[in-house]
Amino acid sequence: MNFVEELRWRGMLHDIMPGTEELLNKGMVSGYIGFDPTADSLHVGHLTQIMTLIHFQRAGHRPFALVGGATGMVGDPSGKSAERNLLSEEVLQKNLEGVKEQLKKFLNFDGGANSAKMVNNYDWFKDFTFLDFIRDVGKHITVNYMMAKDSVKKRLEGETGMSFTEFTYQLVQGYDFYYLWKHENCALQMGGSDQWGNIVTGTELVRRKGAGEAFALTTQLIKKADGTKFGKSEGGNIWLDRAKTSPYKFYQFWLNTSDDDAKSYIRIFTLFDEETIKALEAEQDAAPHQRAIQKALAKDITIRVHSEAEYEKAIKSSEFLFGNTGVEFLNELNDDEVLGIFEGVPNFNVSLTELQEGINVVDLLAANTAVFPSKGEAKKMIQGGGAAINKAKIASVDSTYSADSLINGKFLVVQKGKKNYFLIVAE
Repeated sequence: MNFVEELRWRGMLHDIMPGTEELLNKGMVSGYIGFDPTADSLHVGHLTQIMTLIHFQRAGHRPFALVGGATGMVGDPSGKSAERNLLSEEVLQKNLEGVKEQLKKFLNFDGGANSAKMVNNYDWFKDFTFLDFIRDVGKHITVNYMMAKDSVKKRLEGETGMSFTEFTYQLVQGYDFYYLWKHENCALQMGGSDQWGNIVTGTELVRRKGAGEAFALTTQLIKKADGTKFGKSEGGNIWLDRAKTSPYKFYQFWLNTSDDDAKSYIRIFTLFDEETIKALEAEQDAAPHQRAIQKALAKDITIRVHSEAEYEKAIKSSEFLFGNTGVEFLNELNDDEVLGIFEGVPNFNVSLTELQEGINVVDLLAANTAVFPSKGEAKKMIQGGGAAINKAKIASVDSTYSADSLINGKFLVVQKGKKNYFLIVAE
């Protein structure tokens, strides 16, 4: 497998330094990508770089994942309009552990010749004094060189300016590359296209300080077909941590991508070969309403990030909301998983004590909660057969519901019509 060609046909390649492809074709190369631990979980925006490392390893090369314990304390100005808040050491350490655990899901750390390796730049920066740094590193890169970088120019032209802390970031990242080149034989740094300036500062430092040669490769920044930012929903980032984004919501994020985006994402975020992808595209073109690409994409990536069991739960959750799966399925889930399915659905709380005594259904839906704006409207829909609780039509306006009706001893699922859901939580 040719690593660069793999990135090309998948539409991932952006910039590549002359000589890089020739180096990679000679034999195994060690290369790295950096991940700043700004949170205790990675999100789908990081998946492009994770996939780059996966392809790199599958092509027989050795991937290094650098978690930025030191650079995380500074904050990368690339693509940012304002300076980030600096994190405490305690928060950084928690974030580092979370990121490390997630990367282990994707890369092979088994100890073979091209085994992946994780490194933390705090390990080589913690004892590096300021005076040593400006003498041993700073003297090799001119201010003119640093000022010419787009990430610096844009910030200097803006209203907020740029702190000295951020200005030095490219030197710090450049030294990472120099250190890994010298101590781990890393000849290549990879990253998103917004990282090109920082990466080539590293290659320049290797040349000037180490009299060596290093290489650079960047991938496309992923955007939606409509030009908006990839990786966010109305509720914010889509995280890889199930506690931050439920597997159901994660699955739905991929399932609901547009046709144009899905054709791009299936290449970038799965390991399907070209033949499989072209077959899926033909299937999609023949029957667009079946959404073959979205289903294959959502399945593959949900299983790899979470598990097959979580994928099956996500399918059942979708079928519960949009199909004919019975309410019994919810009894297989814990409270957080139930709440995850109904995220974004109107929620109402009722008193468990009152419910134990029994509440008339009209009162329950129009007085104790606001499922209906009035008792009259509630009665009208119940009498017309258009309201259900726990997937069963409400028999009569005189029906009473009690704690015995609760799912998991806590929830009632209300439907107005087929698609309007409400969740009642008894506490």
